Amino acid sequence: MRMSNVIQVVTIGLIVCSGGGMNVALAEGVSAIPISDLHRPTLSPDRVILTWTKDPKTSQAVTWRTSPAVTKGIAQIAESTPNKDFVKTSKEVIATTQPLKSKLFESHYHSAEFDGLKPATKYLFRVGDGTNWTEWSQFVTASDQPEPFSFVYFGDAQNDIKEHWSRVIRESFTDAPKARFFLHAGDLINNASADDEWGDWHRAGGWANMMIPSVATPGNHEYEVRTNPAPPKYSLTPFWRAQFALPTNGPAGLEETAYWMDYQGARIISLNSNENVTEQVPWLEGILADNPNKWTIVTFHHPIYSAAPKRDNPIIRKNWQPIFDRFHVDLVLQGHDHTYARTGMVMGQNVAEGTTTQSGKSGTVYVVSVSGPKMYDLARNDRMVRAASNTQLYQIITVDGGELRYRAHLATGELYDAFMLKKNDKGPNELIEQVPATPERLD
Repeated sequence: MRMSNVIQVVTIGLIVCSGGGMNVALAEGVSAIPISDLHRPTLSPDRVILTWTKDPKTSQAVTWRTSPAVTKGIAQIAESTPNKDFVKTSKEVIATTQPLKSKLFESHYHSAEFDGLKPATKYLFRVGDGTNWTEWSQFVTASDQPEPFSFVYFGDAQNDIKEHWSRVIRESFTDAPKARFFLHAGDLINNASADDEWGDWHRAGGWANMMIPSVATPGNHEYEVRTNPAPPKYSLTPFWRAQFALPTNGPAGLEETAYWMDYQGARIISLNSNENVTEQVPWLEGILADNPNKWTIVTFHHPIYSAAPKRDNPIIRKNWQPIFDRFHVDLVLQGHDHTYARTGMVMGQNVAEGTTTQSGKSGTVYVVSVSGPKMYDLARNDRMVRAASNTQLYQIITVDGGELRYRAHLATGELYDAFMLKKNDKGPNELIEQVPATPERLD
């Protein structure tokens, strides 16, 4: 009897077409779920995400959201075991709690930091309030040696995140399930303080964000214009620091947007290309001059060399590229242009006007990419070894001793671009092109 009722309810919403296809209509009395219901915070933790504020070898940070009724957040952690015995040795960490009021809701964001961890060790953690808990999830601390590792790099997600970006981060996970972090090069969402867009972004990553930490740099869409009080002010959304616990080792005023960390033989640097570009120069020079790592990877949002017409960034190029050249930065990962463009090794010659020497024998590889569905026109030029328009991608980058391997994949998983950098301790890197036979997508 119950099965019969279920079948009747389902078939109300189905209209069979004469051609054999099927259109789905809403069942009588059914309406779309209101945004206020879909994204409303509750006592149960959601938007759980791993990040770092300190050394990835010995620490891990986790942030989550609840309703304001939860005034004390708690995290528990233990070394992982093959059975549930780890619970007996778990330790408790009290989170810091920050209220945040959006146009939709009032929420509490909780951040806990796990310190004193062992390098190259698998841990289990969960978060909650002492009664309502998440499931236990596992992460691995970085090694204290320069061991091989991979990470995934995403250009702008930004628009239609639930509908069209979620498959990209999930496809990347199927290709790189052991990735050590996700790197997001800005414009994670479209409207800086849209609570529902941030909700879609977190749901797209889902439980993968509880296993793989995120390294994020802000784009222009993480900034909002505040007109009250006057004059108008361009400022970082309060969602950024509420939900991402990131390093505070950057220039004063740019904490958690400009920062650096070392990971198994690579220095990872986030620059903030939205503000105070010139002020970041001496700080950048300092962390590159004192860099014991074999590899240096930099990320920021606005490209040194734009892939889209009328989107040039001469001030950023003038201030930062000479430093990249002088300190032999290996790879720069960017977003903003909603196209794909990858250079060979480029050294700046006249950085203000954008002319370059591209001998292929020295310099930095620059990449612009997009992971979401919003697309701009591509301006193909001689600097671009590989380019694409109207194409969603993700990139898997592997650092392995003296080799850095780069693979760009279409949203469908196919390999679209590839190269290898070989480190030469006595001179410039060797760039080995490995572009697949896949035709360039330039339409």
